[in-house]
Amino acid sequence: MAPRCWRWWPWSAWPRTRPPPSESTQSFCQQFSTQEQTPQICVVGSGPAGFYTAQHLLKHHSQAHVDIYEKQLVPFGLVRFGVAPDHPEVKNVINTFTRTAHSDRCAFHGNVVVGRDVTVQELRDAYHAVVLSYGAEDHKALEIPGEELPGVFSARAFVGWYNGLPENRELAPDLSCDTAVVLGQGNVALDVARILLTPPEHLEKTDITEAALGALRQSQVKTVWIVGRRGALQVAFTIKELREMIQLPGTRPILDPADFLGLQDRIKEVPRPRKRLMELLLRAATEKPGVAEAARWASASRAWGLRFFRSPQQVLPSPDGRRAAGIRLAVTRLEGVGEATRAVPTGDVEDLPCGLVLSSIGYKSRPIDPSVPFDPKLGVIPNMEGRVVDVPGLYCSGWVKRGPTGVITTTMTDSFVTGQILLQDLKAGLLPSGPRPGYAAVKALLGSRGVWPVSFSDWEKLDAEEVSRGQGAGKPREKLLDPQEMLRLLGR
Repeated sequence: MAPRCWRWWPWSAWPRTRPPPSESTQSFCQQFSTQEQTPQICVVGSGPAGFYTAQHLLKHHSQAHVDIYEKQLVPFGLVRFGVAPDHPEVKNVINTFTRTAHSDRCAFHGNVVVGRDVTVQELRDAYHAVVLSYGAEDHKALEIPGEELPGVFSARAFVGWYNGLPENRELAPDLSCDTAVVLGQGNVALDVARILLTPPEHLEKTDITEAALGALRQSQVKTVWIVGRRGALQVAFTIKELREMIQLPGTRPILDPADFLGLQDRIKEVPRPRKRLMELLLRAATEKPGVAEAARWASASRAWGLRFFRSPQQVLPSPDGRRAAGIRLAVTRLEGVGEATRAVPTGDVEDLPCGLVLSSIGYKSRPIDPSVPFDPKLGVIPNMEGRVVDVPGLYCSGWVKRGPTGVITTTMTDSFVTGQILLQDLKAGLLPSGPRPGYAAVKALLGSRGVWPVSFSDWEKLDAEEVSRGQGAGKPREKLLDPQEMLRLLGR
């Protein structure tokens, strides 16, 4: 993707334990343990950034109490709604977050929309500190003619549809076409291409929604083009996702050797992970496949391909103007060097017929509340090391802090930094002194406004129901999609 989007690492690659704290950190924690006050801290968002921030605060301050607010009825953010259903190992981090939520100094409050049900200022009045960790819940628009046509979706919405995000449960993409185009060449782009092409029987034992699985069983999509405005050397996906595409059952890659001319020489000086990725791409595009692989590709009924130096210019309508029938791509070339490299149009265009367009050019954050500064161009809350600019006691972590980039460990480290900065400010006396009411004050406000928060034990009831519903089909769970049904199950 451009810019690069969330990179999910396999659970096996994540650090299981943190390095032992330094002497200064141990001293820092001992100083806190002597204090009698109970800092009341609130975290907004229960995805990785929110839970890692809470984890750090609880670990490094023996008195701190952390409340986590979430607009969904269920926790875990993109771990639940973003990770592909055929990557279950990535979701094991939920076990770590669950241990954090079970702390007697931590509480989860779902079904609370900060900025609507309670303002950020009201949270600041109730807590010693507030951390905004609500992620990037929007997508970057293509801003081209025809983007509004039926058959054009953001990859974010498509991912939300097959992963059970309530707001996307009615998406109902029409998969009756032969060809789909994915715009962007990041991991999310490869995720949606892979899900479109994976034989449905390989998804039956995952937590994909039943509605999505039913639609994929009926899908007529045979070819998926993954389009990028720059060249092979600039792709944003990682080697794991590429290897999965190359090895995908029942599919073959369409890679033009001409797209990779001269690449062998240019990758000699690039960092090793990028070099290994390029070498795999080169082998797939230019080397003769082995006997077994050649036989598999020859019998494949589906295909995927990478198109480079192409930028979307217009979604082309069907003759009756009622849906997408193709996409016009501007041919591009690269200008500049290094980080300043950018794709510019050459003046040539080409039309690519397709009935489905998925835009995967990046996620972006939204402003949460008029009282919180927000940079609409960068899509982040202006901050210094997690301290929100000009708003004492307000912090941020994760994508809303730095933009939608990096791997899961990036968010973990980033969130730990915000937590450490907050604790430093607390120690230095920069946060409000004296007791704060915390959730007691917010609970009263929510009650007066007819809002019913969902606790972590409530979530565990919903979790048990999902697992029970999935058992009959041999799935790990069948996700609940309707918030009203969830509330009914909880007796609300």
